[in-house]
Amino acid sequence: MRKIAYLGLVLLVLGAGMGCQLMSRNNPTKETNKELNAMFSQYYEERMHLFPLEATSSGDNRFNQSLPVEFTDSYRDTLRDFYKRYLAFVSHYEPDKLNRNDKISYDIFKREMEMSIEGLSFHDNYIPFNQFTGLPLTMGQLGSGSGNQPFKTAKDYDNWLQRMTAFSAWADSAIVYFRKGMAAGYVLPQSIVVKIIPQLNAMLTDTVEKSLFFTPVTTFPDSVGAADRSRLTTAFKTCIRQYTIPAYSRLASFMQQEYLPKASKASGLSALPDGDKVYKYLVRFWTTTNRSPEEIYKTGLAEVARIGAAMDSIKTATGFNGDRKAFFEFLKNDPRFTPYKTPEEVLTAFRNIQARIEPNLKKMFGVKPRSPFEIRQTEAFRAASASAEYNPPSEDGSRPGIFYVPILDATKFNVTSGMESLFLHEAIPGHHYQISLQQENKDLPKFRRFCWYGAYGEGWALYCESLGKELGLYTDPYQYMGALGDEMHRAIRLVVDVSLHTGTMTREQAIAYMMENEAISEQGATAEIERYMVLPGQALSYKIGALKIRSLRDKFSKEQGNAFSLAAFHDNLLKDGCMPLEVLEQNIGKNGK
Repeated sequence: MRKIAYLGLVLLVLGAGMGCQLMSRNNPTKETNKELNAMFSQYYEERMHLFPLEATSSGDNRFNQSLPVEFTDSYRDTLRDFYKRYLAFVSHYEPDKLNRNDKISYDIFKREMEMSIEGLSFHDNYIPFNQFTGLPLTMGQLGSGSGNQPFKTAKDYDNWLQRMTAFSAWADSAIVYFRKGMAAGYVLPQSIVVKIIPQLNAMLTDTVEKSLFFTPVTTFPDSVGAADRSRLTTAFKTCIRQYTIPAYSRLASFMQQEYLPKASKASGLSALPDGDKVYKYLVRFWTTTNRSPEEIYKTGLAEVARIGAAMDSIKTATGFNGDRKAFFEFLKNDPRFTPYKTPEEVLTAFRNIQARIEPNLKKMFGVKPRSPFEIRQTEAFRAASASAEYNPPSEDGSRPGIFYVPILDATKFNVTSGMESLFLHEAIPGHHYQISLQQENKDLPKFRRFCWYGAYGEGWALYCESLGKELGLYTDPYQYMGALGDEMHRAIRLVVDVSLHTGTMTREQAIAYMMENEAISEQGATAEIERYMVLPGQALSYKIGALKIRSLRDKFSKEQGNAFSLAAFHDNLLKDGCMPLEVLEQNIGKNGK
């Protein structure tokens, strides 16, 4: 905390001096504004101090030992001052006098500061974690050695020991803030709490050597010498026994004995204090638009109807006799659609998809990322609660972009679940192209190279699913049905997310609606709905973003006619990196592409 406070003081002094200069340096020549970009660099540096896990994730290893308790009132006061200070800095500039790149940076940055300040007015810190996201799960991935935390040197191991030790105090603070939520009536639903408890218990073991957190000392790299190996092995045993396992045990006991009886019987935010106000904010936050929940709900209904009609056409084309629900059952249960025997066969099938699209990628993208890419099976400890996902590469290229596939039972892995569309979304050209190209673009200030907006990032990835036929996929009607199923899934989200958090659907009704309209098991639908319950608004970003990108493509294609280049459109869309949809729409046309 002292280091952060000291840095903040330094930046405040620098900023005071900078503020005196800004009004007279509005860059009438439209060259890169050095003062503005210096401010962005300072912001990024201070942000990494404040959010060290974010730094680790982006490959910045300077703070790998740190683990602040970000949800405490005092830390949030620090964050509020941080955002207000930088909002004051950037507000000195006249955006119309900045060049294009700086203007985009200004628009993104100012909105980010304003939204961050507004977000700190709510009490989401009364729920420090849930069953889908939060530090107890993240610690498992980092500490297993398979995540972003490096274990290449003795110093890396020492850094993790400090972070792992600090988790004990973090856990105690989490209990304090969960109790604040209990007192205020700001609590998780009961159906969520019963999912958290076994996750916490899964981290407990009577034998230190069997702990997930002991894994790194069983795989020492050659760079760690014998003396350090002995020292670190002892230190890891002590830390796991005295701090890590007891911390998880305290969390599990608290959730079972104190929190569960006080948990909510409702399903969404409308049941919580100021829930309606919070949800409207989160809709703006995740969609990066000013669309209302009601508008989004209507869009969802229209998309469900449109995609459903396309599904019926595929069903008819295959010669299947029966209604859509019967067709879903056929796709789920016919043995021809579960051909795999081992996890490696599943991974090979995804690698084959990559090979099939490679020739057409060259026609649709002029610029490809330099960052390496791998396909891996999700680690066993988290596979049961994980979805397929993409982990970005490190900035220096030492860690590749990784497409993780959870495979609990290869013999039940269904090819009609949308394997082709899943790869296009999570891997190539979806998240891997978008995130890698953004990180590799040195013309962007760092806060933009490593920023994330779900409506843009997930919208791009969902849009990429629609490129399947152009990339040589979806030749099999059942695979195309899987792609339509994935699109339907995102459309359903618009309906159920809004309904859950405005109180017009219960958890059970939302699960039933999802099962009625797509080929999903009750277990799968339950996991999805419970995800939306704890991440209000996040699920809206996919479809809202994809619709915007498709509308921009259609707009430019119509305006430019035969001169329209899809590769140029994609390159232009990706080159400026992630940004709010409103900023994207204002700026994508300014290059004439």
